[in-house]
Amino acid sequence: MNPIGVMQIVDTLDTGGAERVAVNIANYLPRDRYTPYLCTTRRDGELEGSLPSDVGRLRLKRRNRFDIAAGHRLVNFIKANDIRILHAHGASLFLSGIASVFVPGVRLIWHDHFGRCGTEERPAWLYRIASMRTNGVIAVNTLLADWSRSRLSFPAGRVWYVPNFVSAEQDGEAPGLPGTPGKRIVCVANFRPQKDHLTLIRAFALVVRQVADAHLLLVGPTVETPHLRAIRDEVASLGLAQNVIFLGQRTDVSAILRGCDMGVLSSTSEGLPLSLLEYGVAGLAAVATRVGQCSEVLDEGRAGLLVSHSSPVELAEAIVSVLSSREKRLALGKRLRERIERSYSAESTMQQICAAYDVVLGYAAPVASRISAPSAAKIAQL
Repeated sequence: MNPIGVMQIVDTLDTGGAERVAVNIANYLPRDRYTPYLCTTRRDGELEGSLPSDVGRLRLKRRNRFDIAAGHRLVNFIKANDIRILHAHGASLFLSGIASVFVPGVRLIWHDHFGRCGTEERPAWLYRIASMRTNGVIAVNTLLADWSRSRLSFPAGRVWYVPNFVSAEQDGEAPGLPGTPGKRIVCVANFRPQKDHLTLIRAFALVVRQVADAHLLLVGPTVETPHLRAIRDEVASLGLAQNVIFLGQRTDVSAILRGCDMGVLSSTSEGLPLSLLEYGVAGLAAVATRVGQCSEVLDEGRAGLLVSHSSPVELAEAIVSVLSSREKRLALGKRLRERIERSYSAESTMQQICAAYDVVLGYAAPVASRISAPSAAKIAQL
């Protein structure tokens, strides 16, 4: 049987979670079964360089949501390349659904990455309309999977919780970093309200009172926004300018992590954060809030420390407890690395993705079950 054409569709290739997942899937699809394509509806970005040359590319450069010419180019490309599965990430569902109307037989999967699911409600009626042509839903956490079943009325056997994954490849030597070895804390997160850097900064002010030479390294795009200015102002007002370093957007994140001692996430809402998986790949001890799938990734506190969101005091106590004990850091880092290798590997997740493709193509029957990371391989039996 000839390989099946599969197109990942995503709005941009900026360094966000949905974009990185789309790139990872395109990169890791087994080439003996699938021919990978990736379409950006609006623009490329930093992740463009992460795609191998055998991934077919379509750049629509859509000017607005009603760009009819861009939709026409998408339909023509799907037909010309005999693409049988459209894998739409996030808001690209809307354009993908329209395109599928004009390509008989193409199957559509929606990958729901909505990171604000814990704090914001979406208009279900709009997504019911957009998903009328959708043959299956992949959700990055169980809350989103339940939302598709209950609010969009998708059959249970066509909604899958599939965890994100990150590559275990290590890039380059660890760069020279500010701070003292043993006292470097890193946070890899875009500067968005739901990532709650303000709580992290306030917690770090408490940390520095006990560990004066601690350094917090913030990795993420530093495009100036009112929210980023508020974070910078908080750093200044708390007198932390020498201890909090904005590293900006980096292409050597895994190398930076190897030069740090622990990773932290202070989010108020999450899907399944890739940065938490990256901390594990790097063998870092991690502290995260109990949101999204963070508790699952950290094995309910056995592979990292969990704290309440929006609590600077609780977050500071957890950070200090890890910084104060090298043995604790090493033990937590080892447990998290082993957990990521066991339950969030590329192989495990791609088995689930391919099994979902088999269902929407009609090669396997839907099974009404909720998939969780510890039992990830079971989806391969669908």
